[in-house]
Amino acid sequence: MSLATINVSGERAAVFALLADPLRLRIVELLAAEEMCTCHLIDETGAKQTTVSHHLRILRDAGAVTTTEVGKFTWYRLAPHLLGALAADLSELADSAEQAGRHRLPCAP
Repeated sequence: MSLATINVSGERAAVFALLADPLRLRIVELLAAEEMCTCHLIDETGAKQTTVSHHLRILRDAGAVTTTEVGKFTWYRLAPHLLGALAADLSELADSAEQAGRHRLPCAP
């Protein structure tokens, strides 16, 4: 396995880990539909302000969301490249799985 393969696999794992948390996944789902501020996300998820802010910071640090300051409010928007890259990775894995049934490595005698 090459260093480039390890790096790509590590990045893919990081994206899966980013979305593995149920609350972060819900936030991503909500932001996929529209821009929202923290108060809207709190109302929609039922989570505490500190919890929502923590997960938004993780998403922001990962480049998954962008922000716009409007007065005292911060509006969050999903960065679509994250989901596009994830969809492409999953599609590639599905294609590989389709081909895997047709290939077998020989076993040692």
